[in-house]
Amino acid sequence: MQTSFTAAQLADPDIATANTILRKCVHCGFCTATCPTYVTLGDERDSPRGRIYLVKQMLEQRRPADAHVARHIDRCLSCLACMTTCPSGVHYMHLVDHARAHIETTYRRPLPDRLLRRLLGVLMPRPHLFRWALLLGRLTRPLARFLPDSSPDVGGATFWRRVRAMLEAVPVPLPSPSPVDRPQTFPAQGARRQRVALMNGCGQQVLAPEVNEATVRLLTRHGIEVVIAPGSGCCGSSVLHIGEREKARDLARENIASWIDDLEGPLDAVVANASGCGTMLKDYGHLLAEDAQWKTAAARVADLARDVSEVLAPATLQPLGRPVRADGTPLVVAYHAACSMQHGQRLIEPPKALLRAAGFIVKDVPEGHLCCGWAGTYQILQPDLSRRLLARKAANIERVKPDLVAAGNFGCIGQIGGGTDLPVVHTAELLDWVSGGPLPHALEGRGFVLAQREAGDVAA
Repeated sequence: MQTSFTAAQLADPDIATANTILRKCVHCGFCTATCPTYVTLGDERDSPRGRIYLVKQMLEQRRPADAHVARHIDRCLSCLACMTTCPSGVHYMHLVDHARAHIETTYRRPLPDRLLRRLLGVLMPRPHLFRWALLLGRLTRPLARFLPDSSPDVGGATFWRRVRAMLEAVPVPLPSPSPVDRPQTFPAQGARRQRVALMNGCGQQVLAPEVNEATVRLLTRHGIEVVIAPGSGCCGSSVLHIGEREKARDLARENIASWIDDLEGPLDAVVANASGCGTMLKDYGHLLAEDAQWKTAAARVADLARDVSEVLAPATLQPLGRPVRADGTPLVVAYHAACSMQHGQRLIEPPKALLRAAGFIVKDVPEGHLCCGWAGTYQILQPDLSRRLLARKAANIERVKPDLVAAGNFGCIGQIGGGTDLPVVHTAELLDWVSGGPLPHALEGRGFVLAQREAGDVAA
């Protein structure tokens, strides 16, 4: 793609990066086939190629964003399926993140939209405040049924439709806080093989604290010391995706500062068990590339970042039994590859290999490249599109007739759980159960048990 930025414009590092990305695009359109919003809406402006044109025009002409540009950029899930498909290596993620930041600094949204996005930007990175908001939400949740259930435009939503989606997303009951989610060190059982820092995140602490608990048990049981560092918290993705890039950078600096002492010691990895956080951690080097004080440490954190499925090897997994139904039939797992896992981190095989090593029969989900519709705050800001994507995902999952669903991102778990009666469980919880941990809550009452392993059982 030809660009026409001036020398003065290219002196801006963000514009220079955007120019490099834009010039790689060859207009081929391969990205449209895997873009969830284009597949759903059929609008070229809601495809990666269409959005690239909109961003190019906006940046080249040095003009502020308008409602038209904001509308189509807002509909992007940041699922990054386009990056997996693109034959030219267009780094769409960095381009759309820059576009969002440009929109937030140059476009004045309608007041209700501004208020809602500001509320999400304040609540999402702060677990304690988020918990109090959810407790309040439980009291007002019954009012949701009196609010609009759809909007005139399927690609957007009215303010009250978004409020309804936010209230409907409040879990009942709300999980209790976990003692795991505070600064401490969990020693390895037996000989220590590795020492890692665990990013315990923000939303996951409140919505799915059992995932961090299972992760700590799983890792320590396999000889890995786990550190929850003081000061670590939100990775920054929740605010980056609504255009608050500077706030995302501040959160990244806080995390890096919390780990910096450990980085000077024998730290083997910074582990994320929410794939969206993992994708963000692995991009810290880019996020802070222009910060002379922090760029070196940011690059080190990015190099150390690992998904939990990258820390364990199938051959080292220690299953105590075979996961089966009451009749002894092996459990069939539909593996949902979260977008941030398969497209953001390009992790396809490791989680499935671990599940197979644990004794599950693993099946891929048809159209597995398409997003489930969660995408952080997307389920609230674009509820109608989110709902349509969820229905499509749930139907595809049920086509493979599994006993349960596994995923590596707590948001996807909550989203998919709202669209199917199948139990949806984090991969770490399943691996923890099979290697000696408790039965995941989602599997209780279903007759799933661990059977004695038979002679000849070999980790896949």
